[in-house]
Amino acid sequence: MKKLLNRLINHEAISKEEAKQVLVNISEGQYNQSQIASFLTVYMMRSITLEELEGFRDALLELCIQVELSAYNPIDLCGTGGDGKDTFNISTLSSFITAGAGINVSKHGNYGVSSSCGSSNVMEYLGIKFTNDISFLEKSIDKAGICVLHAPLFHPAMKNVAPIRRELGVKTFFNMLGPMVNPAFPKNQLVGVFNLELQRLYGYLYQKTDKNYTILHALDGYDEISLTGDTKAIRNSSESILSPADFDVAPLSQQEIYGGNTVEDAAKIFMDVIGGNGTEAQNNVVCANAGMAIATAKNLEPKEGFELAKESLLSGKGLKALLTLQYLSK
Repeated sequence: MKKLLNRLINHEAISKEEAKQVLVNISEGQYNQSQIASFLTVYMMRSITLEELEGFRDALLELCIQVELSAYNPIDLCGTGGDGKDTFNISTLSSFITAGAGINVSKHGNYGVSSSCGSSNVMEYLGIKFTNDISFLEKSIDKAGICVLHAPLFHPAMKNVAPIRRELGVKTFFNMLGPMVNPAFPKNQLVGVFNLELQRLYGYLYQKTDKNYTILHALDGYDEISLTGDTKAIRNSSESILSPADFDVAPLSQQEIYGGNTVEDAAKIFMDVIGGNGTEAQNNVVCANAGMAIATAKNLEPKEGFELAKESLLSGKGLKALLTLQYLSK
């Protein structure tokens, strides 16, 4: 590790194989906490290369507990987080709206590291059971159209890193990896990333897969469609700029999609929106993201996906997916 750290501090890159080996070594407990913290910190000071990102991803996919859900052809809606925007749980809400629209979802998520409330924080608060038991996950996706894959249960190799990430409390390259290491290996994905550089890297990596994907970055910094301005979208065969007008809605202010300071705040907003009592701004931003997921899975235009998402939200189908999952979790 000492040699690697010296190279990285001197702004040298490491190879894909070296990157992969570092994570394998971390999983085997070969480094102490200070070394791991230093390794994470280096990547906050310099950009990650395509080879490094690919090596880290390959290691985590190889080390994870895999879940066979391909019979359900699910989609994952997952952002990197780390955008520092403290929005409400847009991608998690969008996942239930997508499930309500009849598209199966395998939602990969974790506790918030750089935000006050990650996907897993709000799911846990709302009584959703976290497990890697395949029969429960199959039952969830079968009955509710969605299952929740709580990352730590599927990536035991990273148990040495979790406390360090928590203590650092800022985004690390593990934020960059989250969406790429869903243990169900879904063939459909809506991914949000926190900057254009990472979006480009994701684009290169996803081109090499057989996934059906959309990679989003809002140009004012969000890792999802925020409707506060334009969003760049990279899909399998196109790149485009999406504006609020493409969904036939008015632009929003940052304050309208703020998520509060506590898990209780986040859960209240979550239940308000999914229960049909969200503000127009909250509904629109959730439906824009769910709409892009539906458009990705069904190969539709964004506006067509948005209309299907709106129907799922306003008819209560998204809420039904949540209530079913809560019932199964008891």
